[in-house]
Amino acid sequence: MAETQEKTKNLEKIINVVDFTAAYGETVVIDNITFDVYRGEKFIILGGSGCGKTTLLKHMIGLFRPAKGRILIQGQDIGSAYGVQRIEILKSIGVAYQLGALFGSMTVIENVMLPLEEYTDLSNETMDLVARMKLNLVGLTGSENKMPAELSGGMIKRAALARAMSLDPDILFLDEPSAGLDPITSAELDQLINQLSKSLGITFVIVTHELNSIYNIADRVIMLDKSTKGIIAQGRPEYLRDNSTIPVVQKFFMRKTDEELGTGGSTKHDPAGGRE
Repeated sequence: MAETQEKTKNLEKIINVVDFTAAYGETVVIDNITFDVYRGEKFIILGGSGCGKTTLLKHMIGLFRPAKGRILIQGQDIGSAYGVQRIEILKSIGVAYQLGALFGSMTVIENVMLPLEEYTDLSNETMDLVARMKLNLVGLTGSENKMPAELSGGMIKRAALARAMSLDPDILFLDEPSAGLDPITSAELDQLINQLSKSLGITFVIVTHELNSIYNIADRVIMLDKSTKGIIAQGRPEYLRDNSTIPVVQKFFMRKTDEELGTGGSTKHDPAGGRE
């Protein structure tokens, strides 16, 4: 734990989630959590089904307002921002959804150009050039005029990533980027994320439950828990795998049942938060 604090204490916080609660009506999904994401970090949100991973992501990108607390993107509250301030926040982030969310009636390059058309006054020639550059970054040069239906699952993920980067965001949010991909394609996507992080310095916030991707990508993770509605552990995934004494954390990283672990499935929170 002390080592983790030492590594992060001088880093710039690019996202602050403070006393955050998410609820649908009177049903609380996430209750009073606080954490930070540091600039340039590959930060993963993980946990079992129904723990609120996607709910948290949707709040972080401004689709929903918190029931309580704040989410600050580079110091600005995305939950309360409106008008020009909100637009500026949204321009600083990019989002790639689980299924890609490409428009089927538009070519790949037209999909990538959409944010440029929405948020800039660039000429068509410049937008075309920028879109081609983004497609080159994700390895899709030559696929500009294809329709989404002509793409493989991995190519759809890459096209969605290119579109998410079209405005040169500081932060990229990825929802289950490896979902539905075979192991080889998933590993290639992990490698691409690492390359983009290293070459462009983008901060990644990723929701996933894929263990291979977590180990391949993550600088740090937080694990949400459905029963406690909070963060049950955080730190490097390797540390949590090897050192956490929390049964639900062990189950997740070791993919073992309660019987195999010899526990009753307790979700008691470790006072150290499972951190290094």
